[in-house]
Amino acid sequence: MDASQDSEHWLALLHQIPAKPPYLRVKIWRRLQAIGAVPLKNAVHVLPRREENETAFRDLLAEITTSGGEAVLIDAQMIEGQSDVELRQLFDAARDADYDELAQAARQLLDTGPASGTEISKLQRRLSEIVRLDFFGAHGRQGAEAALRDLDEKRYAHPDVGRTGEAAAVSPADLKHRVWVTRRGVHVDRIACAWLIRRFIDPHASFKFVDGRSYTSDAGELRFDMTDAEFTHEGDRCSFETLLLRAELDGDPGLAAIGEIIHDLDIGDDKFERPETPGLSAMLSGVCATFDDDLQRIAGAGDALDGFYAYFTRQNP
Repeated sequence: MDASQDSEHWLALLHQIPAKPPYLRVKIWRRLQAIGAVPLKNAVHVLPRREENETAFRDLLAEITTSGGEAVLIDAQMIEGQSDVELRQLFDAARDADYDELAQAARQLLDTGPASGTEISKLQRRLSEIVRLDFFGAHGRQGAEAALRDLDEKRYAHPDVGRTGEAAAVSPADLKHRVWVTRRGVHVDRIACAWLIRRFIDPHASFKFVDGRSYTSDAGELRFDMTDAEFTHEGDRCSFETLLLRAELDGDPGLAAIGEIIHDLDIGDDKFERPETPGLSAMLSGVCATFDDDLQRIAGAGDALDGFYAYFTRQNP
């Protein structure tokens, strides 16, 4: 049997791109990245010989020639200078770099989380894109998938989950003109808590966003939704519910209704199953997708929470 029958078949795209317009070179490079091609030389890119890859290369060839460039598509086999194994290693290295970048993004969200559903979905879509281009099964996929599983499992986790005791008592009268501290990267519970503080508890409050794992509070600060905070998860309550109770606001039907929604979104146990929960979830996810800055997220969610509060208050005059 001819040994060449066992060798890999490759598609090689050779191309020359005109100097103008200047953006064309970047555009073609991005297209090559998007289809998973790896470079052999500056003007030679390779893909495994597969029907979908041939289609992708033919489309790119047409774009290059239509734009005034030159391109040739070749059905090739490696003979000398580089082996099939070495070429597969180039593809694996490219995908491993993508998987590692994804895993690092997941770990960063774990550090600042919990992550929102929108953020997790974005990473899951990116994983699917990488897997689609992972022609030879790069080892980095396992680590990326594990990081995403961990991120999803801890979506509703909290530093004080399972806590049964309460922090030292702070009377409602002592909650004015304070610096309120929480973990950076605010999401559902922390956004709602900040709105509650500024709207109903401490109108002149200022906020500080910190690394929740290593922060030591200063005198006069009050912490919420973080480890050992004055206001955090207690029993089966989320931090928003704890604030309502300890600030003696739990008798307000509008705030109580919002508390039930925040509970289900943050704890994830579907305890209350209010029909308005998906709507507020979508609004908060939209705010988090729009803003990275914590104060902007809090401000952006304020109108939505004001609207929900007005709606529930009218329902319970």
